[in-house]
Amino acid sequence: MENKKTTIYVADATEENNVIEYFRNNPNFELVGSSFDGQKVVEEVLAQKPDVLVMEVMLSSLDGFAVLDKIKTLGAEMPKVFFVSNLSHSGFVTKAIQLGASYFMVKPITPENLESRIVDVLGSGKVSSESKQLDEKISNIFISIGIPAHIKGYQFLREAVKLAVEEPEIISSITKKLYPTIAERFETSSSKVERGMRHAIEVAWNRGKIENINNIFGLKIYNRNEKPTNGELIALIADKMIMDV
Repeated sequence: MENKKTTIYVADATEENNVIEYFRNNPNFELVGSSFDGQKVVEEVLAQKPDVLVMEVMLSSLDGFAVLDKIKTLGAEMPKVFFVSNLSHSGFVTKAIQLGASYFMVKPITPENLESRIVDVLGSGKVSSESKQLDEKISNIFISIGIPAHIKGYQFLREAVKLAVEEPEIISSITKKLYPTIAERFETSSSKVERGMRHAIEVAWNRGKIENINNIFGLKIYNRNEKPTNGELIALIADKMIMDV
C-alpha cells in the first residue's frame, strides 16, 4: 500500500525560492499551495489543512505571527509550523515558539536540512507536547543567557540538552557518544559540533549576560572571567530541566 504523503504549504516569496521547487518534486511530500500574502495564507491553510506550514515572518498584508494568531482565533487545527526567516533576533524565536511553532530556522537554509527537521518533528508526534515544552524551556534559557538562535551552536546545544535529559549518563561520554550523535543528526562532524557549541558559549559570555545564568539557577555559579565547558553547561541546564519536571 502506498504511504500517505505529507502535505505542505509554503508561505514565502516564490522568487529565488528553491524550497517550493524542492517540495513540489519531493515524492514524500505534496505541495498544496504557496503564497507571500499573509491573508491568502490564512484562507488557503484553512481550506487545504496541510500537515506542515513553512513560513517566513515577513509576509505582505499579514506577517507570519499574525497568520498564526488568526488561525488560532478561528479555532482551526494548527499544522506543524516551521518559521524560516532572515530575521534572527532572539525575540522572534521566543514569540514563534510561544505561538505554537515547532521550529525556527534562520536563512540561508538548504531544503534538505528543512526536510530533515520536518521529519524529526513529525516522527516525534507521540511526545510532541512534552518535547515542545522542553524545547521552549531550553530556548528561553539560551535566549536569557545570550546564546543567539541564528548560530549553529545554538541548535547543537539544544539537541545536546535534550539528549542529556533523556539519557543523563551521556554526559560522561561527551566526545564518544554525545558529539557523534548530534553530528549524525545535523549531517556534520563531531569536531564541528564541539566548535559550534564552544563558539555559542563564547558569544554568550562576550555579551555580558553572565548574571542571567546565576539568576536562573539561583546560585553564583560563574563570573565574567570564567566560562563553562560545553559539558558543564549542557549538564547544568539538563539537570534544571529534570528537576523542573
